[in-house]
Amino acid sequence: MYVLDHAIAMQIVSRTMAILDYNVNVMNSQGTILGSGDKQRIGTVHEAALLAITHNRIVEIKQDASDSLMGVKPGINVPLHHHGNIIGVIGITGDVSELKQYGLLLKMTAEMIVEQANLHETIQWENRQKEEFILQLIRADFTLSPQAVAWAGQLGIDLETPRVAAIIEISDGGGSLKELVHLLQHPERDNLVAMISLNQLVILKPAFLDGLNWDPELESRRIDQLLKRLPKALSEHTKVALGHYFPGLEGLSHSYQTAQDTLISGKKFNPEEQKYLFEEYSLQVLLSGMKQTWRGEVLSSAYQKLLIADKKGILIKTLSAYMKHFGDLQSCANSLHIHRNTLRYRLDKIQRLTQLNIHSLDGLFSLYLGQLITK
Repeated sequence: MYVLDHAIAMQIVSRTMAILDYNVNVMNSQGTILGSGDKQRIGTVHEAALLAITHNRIVEIKQDASDSLMGVKPGINVPLHHHGNIIGVIGITGDVSELKQYGLLLKMTAEMIVEQANLHETIQWENRQKEEFILQLIRADFTLSPQAVAWAGQLGIDLETPRVAAIIEISDGGGSLKELVHLLQHPERDNLVAMISLNQLVILKPAFLDGLNWDPELESRRIDQLLKRLPKALSEHTKVALGHYFPGLEGLSHSYQTAQDTLISGKKFNPEEQKYLFEEYSLQVLLSGMKQTWRGEVLSSAYQKLLIADKKGILIKTLSAYMKHFGDLQSCANSLHIHRNTLRYRLDKIQRLTQLNIHSLDGLFSLYLGQLITK
């Protein structure tokens, strides 16, 4: 049964007193005044309200009768109902003969406010339940139990729909996530949206936008459309990372993890960008978990030697340019604004320090992997 509280009672009082030039009281099902235009009466028991509740009828109190009842002034008191249950009473203070015409009108107004508040609370409860279910879906230890299937059914979530995870992050001062949630849910696209932190949302999006296959390029265009829809003040502070698609419900946690790792890698390597796709950072993401392992230490050992020896960062910068230009000496020298002989000298020094042949694919790739793992 719906329970009136002080906030709703005061909302009823303020809205009804804005229409009528009379004091209005709202009492709960125990006859206690929760809201009133006369603040001193809040918290006191209204005996006429108890009569209205007990007999489930309008109780009129004239001046002579009010003196014999506790906490009562002349007026009328009308029971409030919600789904057939008495939840309280609304009372109007004044001459009964003048107030009779307003009783049912006030009752309808108050009950409509209660219905709206109850609907709002129900929607909020359902949203919290859906958000909690989404957070369960992306957990690595999620299992599809009969209880989970029933829960999904109650929330209207189709567990058969293939989904991929994306993460949206708003930097400090970028605005409210609520605005983003609204844009992600309107128009309806079957997105499952949940807050994972104060500045991050996870979105479990339907993966097959063409109805047939997973197409990262199509998803990329959809992200571009979203960023264009955002108000400029919000868009400037927003970053979106799209994970990889893995089939099955058990794949959602993997998809979520790749989205998180893609966001981390994207911000590290291209902080000026807004959109990061797993397909564009797959190597960095796959290597990200190796930094603290013995495999990662071995793969990055040569690059670490270079990093330690290169105090001014000149050789690291040279190596990065050499990789970027795929070993083209002239293009590399031009980008660094140095002579080719200077470039050869630096490359020879890199080879001596790392003991790798950077003119071979294996040697250069080893340093590239070491660079990615170290970053």
